[in-house]
Amino acid sequence: MASTWLKGLGGLAILGVAGFGAFLWITAPQRQDPSIWADLGDPDIAHGRDLFFAGGCTSCHAPAGATGDDRLVLSGGAPIKSDFGTFHAPNISSDPNVGIGGWTLAEFGDAMTRGVGRDGEHLYPSFPYGSYARMTPKDVNDLYGFLKTLPASDKVAPAHELGFPFNQRIALGGWKFLYFTAAPRVELADASDMVKRGQYLVEGPGHCGECHTPRDALGGFKSGQWLAGGPNPEGEGTIPNITPGSKSIGSWSESDIATYLESGFTPDFDSVGGTMVEVQKNMAQLPASDREAIAAYLKAVPAVQ
Repeated sequence: MASTWLKGLGGLAILGVAGFGAFLWITAPQRQDPSIWADLGDPDIAHGRDLFFAGGCTSCHAPAGATGDDRLVLSGGAPIKSDFGTFHAPNISSDPNVGIGGWTLAEFGDAMTRGVGRDGEHLYPSFPYGSYARMTPKDVNDLYGFLKTLPASDKVAPAHELGFPFNQRIALGGWKFLYFTAAPRVELADASDMVKRGQYLVEGPGHCGECHTPRDALGGFKSGQWLAGGPNPEGEGTIPNITPGSKSIGSWSESDIATYLESGFTPDFDSVGGTMVEVQKNMAQLPASDREAIAAYLKAVPAVQ
């Protein structure tokens, strides 16, 4: 009897080890095929600048309170507080040692579109690779080309302040298995070219859903709630609903939205506030056609009351 029990226990142990091994294999960091980053040619620096501001890189990676040209020194920004701990944006300046100036395009691209670090580690989704995954290889190349023109900084950003189990990067493989996708966030039938451009900007480099979509207990987007607003993921205040069902901007026209992104003023002549101040400053740097495309997309997404 004891022998049978021990054999059963041993079998369970073997199954457990095998299951854990399968989990590790399935959720291991997945790089892009190297051919994705080959033969892209010289980057379009001017277009890379547009992508830089669309992506709001300064908002997280520039020193807190930086103004003017200091906003282009991407040495690491203010702490990002969350329910999981405090994250510190790294130095992504052109410094070849502390920053990303010595990275290859493939290393940069894998971080941007797969959440895989230079050393093959999972990156925390406080870096919004879940949105950047939709960026085209050309755009990633153009963005990296622009980043390398910016000033270098040898400042080392602090390490993340996370308690157990959130400090275990191995668990991020499971998070990616549950939530990571490069598929469109919403399906828009018969969308115009302008709406498609807006979808690319909002769902991709603009990563608007990272703040404007509510999350579940594990930090993944709630199904059917795209851009519906909710608690601030950084823990203070709320982020508004920006779908056509919104009580705040649901009645705005496409022109109203585009003007707001350019000037910071609402149709009622109120001004932008909170964390949106930085976002609006970045959006003001985009071509007018991109702001108009964003507005067209926001009027086309499914309304959430």
